[in-house]
Amino acid sequence: QVQLVESGGGLVQAGGSLRLSCAASGRIFSINRMGWYRQAPGKQRELVADITSSGSSNYADSVKGRFTISGDNAKNTFYLQMNSLKPEDTAVYYCNADITSDGGRTFSSDNYWGQGTQVTVSS
Repeated sequence: QVQLVESGGGLVQAGGSLRLSCAASGRIFSINRMGWYRQAPGKQRELVADITSSGSSNYADSVKGRFTISGDNAKNTFYLQMNSLKPEDTAVYYCNADITSDGGRTFSSDNYWGQGTQVTVSS
């Protein structure tokens, strides 16, 4: 059973920084893609940033130049460094990953979500 557990959310003033972490656990063979999404009240969940195992990253226009996604393969953990935060960044942030797990005799690939962590930016 693969699980993603997020940490690092909280309350910060506008202009401040936070770093979100997402730790993957279980019988992981490989993490093929890692991503962060967010959902603000009354809005649809949106992609914030993602990165492939080859290092190719993609960012929403609203966070380019302010947020950085990175991963530590040895720890099966990935991060979202958020700088110059704005009140409009307030949302629940979810990590998401495409993971190949080792079932012993077979491998299987699936998409997984974390439980979400609240980020609140005050003006």
